[in-house]
Amino acid sequence: MSKAVKDLLMQDYRERLDGVDNALLVSIRGISANDNNRLRTELAGKEIRITVVRNNLAKRAFSEGSLAGLETLLEGPSALAYGSESVVDVARELVKWAKQVKSLELKGAVLDGQLFEGAAGVEALSKFPTRDEAIAQAVTLVLSPGRNLMGQVKGPGGRLAGIIKAIEEKLEKGETIAKVG
Repeated sequence: MSKAVKDLLMQDYRERLDGVDNALLVSIRGISANDNNRLRTELAGKEIRITVVRNNLAKRAFSEGSLAGLETLLEGPSALAYGSESVVDVARELVKWAKQVKSLELKGAVLDGQLFEGAAGVEALSKFPTRDEAIAQAVTLVLSPGRNLMGQVKGPGGRLAGIIKAIEEKLEKGETIAKVG
């Protein structure tokens, strides 16, 4: 391959991956054409892209960016999976697919510069909360002390209201109420 073609490929990688800070590396070698098409189609529906990369050119293209952590995993046939809201969503989808298609190899992932190696690393990443889930957890943590305080404040008042209601019902029936002494 000529230097000009290599430069064009590296430029294409940089353009495609411009703004991509987190990605997952897989090997799709050995996957049947039908499974490959199904995989790519379903992932494209969830805004996840898969790009087959040439290892040496990808190493050079990634060396300057946030995907530099993947350089050590670029051996053998490699494809980069990226997109969706976060790499956690990508990891969840590919872990599901790896269970269905045994020849799909999960090589690793990078999230905020942290490398998750191998299938175990990708599975661990897939269990992380997504951005929206993390925000929901944070909001819940922030609101829970207030919710607990409101429960404490309303508790005695609710019990008192229940006692008054019972007294009212007894008086409406004409029953007498014993003095508490």
